[in-house]
Amino acid sequence: MRLLASAACLIVLVLGAAGTGASAPTATGCRPTLDDGSGPFGRGAPPQRAKIGTGHVLTGILLSSIDCRPLAGARLHLWQANRQGQYVRAGSATVVADRAGRFRFEGPRPVGYEGRPGHIHLRVVANNHELLFARYVPRPGATRGVVRLVLRPQRL
Repeated sequence: MRLLASAACLIVLVLGAAGTGASAPTATGCRPTLDDGSGPFGRGAPPQRAKIGTGHVLTGILLSSIDCRPLAGARLHLWQANRQGQYVRAGSATVVADRAGRFRFEGPRPVGYEGRPGHIHLRVVANNHELLFARYVPRPGATRGVVRLVLRPQRL
């Protein structure tokens, strides 16, 4: 398990394969974000919308690991559990990155369940890049969070 902290949020990225954390620029590009490979996906794409409630705002940028360029038009699928710990369509959204690769999503504060901290599952879909699965865990009491997600190019 790898924890990446910022002033506004905490990202938990879990990987089944070896690797290091996300997003430090390198001489040839950006280090890819680790894929946690889990989440309530497989239910189809969530509806395209940037708001499912109020209480927490998540913003960020989607980048390519090749050259650290923004992934304009990439789709970010978000799922968060309701107060009963269930994943339902009302707790999901798809946002599309702008030309600068940036996005904004607003929803209720993520709630914990079964001993897990509140979190939002993230899946990033971008042309010519591998799918990325990650999880965002806000700091206690945070009403805002920022993430930087870096995708690997698709292998031929």
